[in-house]
Amino acid sequence: MNRSKWRNLKRELWSSKLGVAAVILLILFTLGAVFAFLAPNDPNVMNVAERLQSPNGSHWFGTDDYGRDYFARAMYGGRVSLMVGFASMILATGIGTCIGVLSGYFGGRLDNLLMRLLEIFLSIPSFLVLLLLSVYLKPSVGNIIVIIAFLMWMNIARVVRAETMTLKEREYVLYAKASGQGAWGIIWKHIVPNLVPVIIVGATNNVASAIMMESSLSFLGFGVQPPNATWGSMLNNAQGFIAQAPYLAIFPGVLILLTVLSFNVLGDILRVGLEPRLTKR
Repeated sequence: MNRSKWRNLKRELWSSKLGVAAVILLILFTLGAVFAFLAPNDPNVMNVAERLQSPNGSHWFGTDDYGRDYFARAMYGGRVSLMVGFASMILATGIGTCIGVLSGYFGGRLDNLLMRLLEIFLSIPSFLVLLLLSVYLKPSVGNIIVIIAFLMWMNIARVVRAETMTLKEREYVLYAKASGQGAWGIIWKHIVPNLVPVIIVGATNNVASAIMMESSLSFLGFGVQPPNATWGSMLNNAQGFIAQAPYLAIFPGVLILLTVLSFNVLGDILRVGLEPRLTKR
């Protein structure tokens, strides 16, 4: 990316209070997940004598129905949720970018085949497939990452394909073809570098979608299995204690809300900063 785009991005970010707040929140959540081991209590140690305690000096987020420290579980749950989100985003973005570039650059029968395949995947209810695959596959973080990525690559593939079809008609690409450069060299040297802004924006939106998918899956009991925690599984466990201990649902719910909202805000800022022609006249 050239310097002007970085300047546009920096200007858009610092001019938006929501954007600055989103970046700060994401940094805090990421640091909390990385340094979860510094939590004052073990997330899986049960103490029935301290069950369902409200937030206090010893347990900042209170305790759950087994007496486990809710703050520690939220930190470790954030580690799983964010890891699933980022890993799924990387895998889905890689698949979508490869398919989009190949389809857009080579066109013809390959384009028709890949786009019909993409339309078939888009026509299938993704969350239904997510549930079915989660039931038949052994519940694990790795399987959840692969399943979510498998269901998220289509949108970025369509965007990358459209942008590739535009880029391959640019003068520098036509000159590279005329000078005898091969297709793969042109893709690697001229197409992919100019797709970086589009890929970054799509990847940011994919993180938010992946976190929502993982949280929904864990909420329904098909995600990471106990005693390990995710924000979605914490919400699931809180269902029976809404009246007695509402904080059990409030804390993980707010964490999911703030994380997804922050990624969406950041995605909008990236879209304006890196691709201003898409949003401004």
